[in-house]
Amino acid sequence: MHSLADLSKHDLETLFDHIQAAIALVDRDGNLISWNSAFDSGKRLFPNSKNLKDLFLQKDAELIHLKLQEGSREHWAGEFSVTERDAAALCDFWLIPTTKEFMIFVAERIESEVDAQDMVEKLRKQVKLFQVESETSKKIARNKQIEMEAVLAQAEEVAHVDALTFLPNRRTIIKDLQNEVMRAERYHSLFSISVVDIDNFKAINDTYGHPAGDEVLREVALQLRDSIRHPDVVGRYGGEEFIILLPNSDKTSAAEQAARLCRQIRSRVIRSKEHDLHVTLSIGIAQFRVGEDSWHSLLKRADNAMYDAKNNGRDRSVVAE
Repeated sequence: MHSLADLSKHDLETLFDHIQAAIALVDRDGNLISWNSAFDSGKRLFPNSKNLKDLFLQKDAELIHLKLQEGSREHWAGEFSVTERDAAALCDFWLIPTTKEFMIFVAERIESEVDAQDMVEKLRKQVKLFQVESETSKKIARNKQIEMEAVLAQAEEVAHVDALTFLPNRRTIIKDLQNEVMRAERYHSLFSISVVDIDNFKAINDTYGHPAGDEVLREVALQLRDSIRHPDVVGRYGGEEFIILLPNSDKTSAAEQAARLCRQIRSRVIRSKEHDLHVTLSIGIAQFRVGEDSWHSLLKRADNAMYDAKNNGRDRSVVAE
């Protein structure tokens, strides 16, 4: 009987290149040693990256660094660009120690928003059932058609809307971001984004409970949606973070909007049962640089600026250079 230890280095490289998961060999500091073709496709978004953490947004990079330092087998979920063209996708991550010096990083794409997708699939099955039933009688065909259209509309909403805040969900706002970047690149038009984070949100959940946290998310989402101009778009990026897209706006206009949003949220009282809650925002702003930025690098610059706002005292905005 043979084991994996009997395989040559060439055999292992050939095996890894035929696996769809992105695989890389790194040292304990995260420096990239070698990787397979699936990993290389995602790495092309950051061709000069020499360290694993350079391929992630700041908050995810810090998590990667901690897990590398622990040096134990780790498994968690997060986002990673697994192809050259796709947006960052939800992936299963593994860090597997091989020796004292090296670890193997694996990113395997998984389906996101499972519950929503299951619901969409059920709704689509209903549509097929309605189509069959409508053939049996012309009299009920019109009623079934109306019902079918309602189901399709519901399926469309489930697939694109965040269930808690009713804003565009993560997948939708990232797709909109990609489209706006392509438009700005093609026509050399102005485009800016803001990454908005609710300050000390974990403390709200820990002190008052998750229902209070949900109420804060809903109220902030409502205020953001009703306070931005057309054609700006706001979506829930995840957790307590939101993204605002500002077509035809430079960073100065985006900063003016951010300052106004900070003042508005700061002055508002959010009532949750017997508690009156006050929250503030930290906002990072970045203007798209034609010929330099991708959608991912633009988002990363805005995300880093948001963390600068937090480090500078919160309840403020910072514009990325």
